[in-house]
Amino acid sequence: MDEKLHLLAASRCFYEVYGEDAEHARGRSLFELSNGQWDIPGLRQLLQAVVPDHVSLEGFEFEGAFGELGTRTIQLNALPLREEDGKSRMVLLAIKDITARRAAENEKQRLLEHTEELLEQQGTLLREMRHRIANSLQIIASILLLKAGTVTSEETKNELRAAHQRVMSVAAVQSHLHASDGIEQIEIGPYLTKLATGLASSMVGPKQKIEIKVVADAGTLPSSHAVSIGLIVTELIMNAVKYAFPKPRSAARIRVTFEKADLDWKLTVSDNGAGRRVPDEPASSTGLGTALVAALAKQLGASVSEDSSKSGLTVDVTRATFTSRLSNAA
Repeated sequence: MDEKLHLLAASRCFYEVYGEDAEHARGRSLFELSNGQWDIPGLRQLLQAVVPDHVSLEGFEFEGAFGELGTRTIQLNALPLREEDGKSRMVLLAIKDITARRAAENEKQRLLEHTEELLEQQGTLLREMRHRIANSLQIIASILLLKAGTVTSEETKNELRAAHQRVMSVAAVQSHLHASDGIEQIEIGPYLTKLATGLASSMVGPKQKIEIKVVADAGTLPSSHAVSIGLIVTELIMNAVKYAFPKPRSAARIRVTFEKADLDWKLTVSDNGAGRRVPDEPASSTGLGTALVAALAKQLGASVSEDSSKSGLTVDVTRATFTSRLSNAA
């Protein structure tokens, strides 16, 4: 365009897209073209300042109805130009149709807002579910403890107390998952450390000091796997606390190690206690605790093995063909 914003020349694309005849459009003001759709007060003022003020126009956007094209979102950029003689002054105007891009951005923003709303709803439902689960577990644990106080059979009383402890262990796992504030992935090291600390404070009495230590590789696991691993660790620590040290002793230790490599991992719970009373007794016949560990390991696609001696008991839960790098000594 010339300095008065009259059309000097345009690309064939401009004529075709906006339905202008080249001969008829040449020499006319930009603001007369396309039935006046370019005649926007703000745009007129900015373009009229390009030549005299030697300024450029960048990223000016507006919406207009352009005949058969319909409503379009247009972006304009303009630069002042001079011919070689330095006298003739012109404006180079670049026109870009960004309708599709803006529509995509708006749709993306709408979907993002909708996703955030769904995530907030999911978070609310998850918090409510956790609250209800925690209350339900507390009720079940209380009923079991009350029932244990009413029965006369010592064997039944012990079974009810053991069931109470297992329910409380499930509650501990749930509470630690909630404290980690993770839905999909759980940092396994801090999770197991908090779990072991909670078990130590609730199960280790003042007459028997037992050190429970956790050594874990950095990394995360899906929350569904973390629940099962947490229950396995809880069961193995409970068994060690109850059976590994029949008599109080100094330097009693339980060690939990967790090693991870890609999708493979190895969990080890070991103690420096008395070992199994019957070393040759098969793992499958050692009671409910061992059965629970075996069932949970099977869900995880892991295998369970143990090694018992006078130096203590070591239980390994291994997924795939993981090779240990850490000592299993308590």
